[in-house]
Amino acid sequence: MTIEKLTRAEALSAHRFRYFEFMMAASCVVLVCSNLIGAGKVAEVAGLSFGAGVLFFPFSYIAGDVLTEVYGYARARRVFWASVTAAAFAAAMAAFVTWIPPAPDWNTDVGGLTRQEAFALNFAQAPRIVAASCLAIWAGEFVNAYVLARMKVASDGKNLWMRMIASTAAGQGIDKLIFYPLAFWGVWKPELILTVAATNYVLQVAWEAMLVPVTSRIVAMMKRAEGVDVYDGETDFTPFTLKQ
Repeated sequence: MTIEKLTRAEALSAHRFRYFEFMMAASCVVLVCSNLIGAGKVAEVAGLSFGAGVLFFPFSYIAGDVLTEVYGYARARRVFWASVTAAAFAAAMAAFVTWIPPAPDWNTDVGGLTRQEAFALNFAQAPRIVAASCLAIWAGEFVNAYVLARMKVASDGKNLWMRMIASTAAGQGIDKLIFYPLAFWGVWKPELILTVAATNYVLQVAWEAMLVPVTSRIVAMMKRAEGVDVYDGETDFTPFTLKQ
C-alpha cells in the first residue's frame, strides 16, 4: 500500500483511519491497569527496589509513541485525555466501592483481616496518589508526544529509534518528578522516594529502549495499514483542546 505523507491539518482531518479506535482502547486499558494495580507497591528483586508497575507502565508510552508517529499529535492528544479520564474514573469508582458499607454476611474474616479491610488494602488509594498519578501521567504523555512530534518534523521523519528514546526520557522524567514527591512525600522516607523514582526512571527508559525494534515494526506496520505518515507541521500543540 502507498503511504501518503500528510502535513496539512485539513488533509489529516479528512483522512479516514481504520485502527485508531483500537489504539485508543489499548492505550486506555494499559494506563488504567498500570495506575490502579501497580502504582502503590514497592517490589525488590536482587536488592533493587522499584515500583511494581514498572514492567507494564512503559507500554503506555509505547502506545503513545505509536499514536503520535502514526496518527499525529492532535489525535494522540485526544487519546491522552481519554486515558487520563478513564484512569480517574477507575480510581474514583474504586474509592466509592470501598467506601460503601459491606454486607455483614460478606465481611467475614480472611487470614486475620475482614474482607472489607482486604478489599480496601487493594483498591483504596489515597486521594493524593490518584491526583498525583493523573497529573503526572497527563504531563508526561504530553511531553513525550510533543518531543516526538517536534523531532519528527525537524528530522524529516528520520532516526525513529533516537526520537522514541529521547521523547520517553523527557516524558518519563516529568512523570517521575511530579508523581513521587506529590504522592509519597511525608509517607515514604525521602531516600526511598528518590531511590524508587530514579530506579523506575532508569528501568522504564531502558525497557522502552530495548523494545524500540518492536515499536518500530509496529509503527511501520500501522503506517502501511493506514496508508499515511503524519507530520505535525501545522499542529497547535496546546494540550487544552480536542481539535484534530
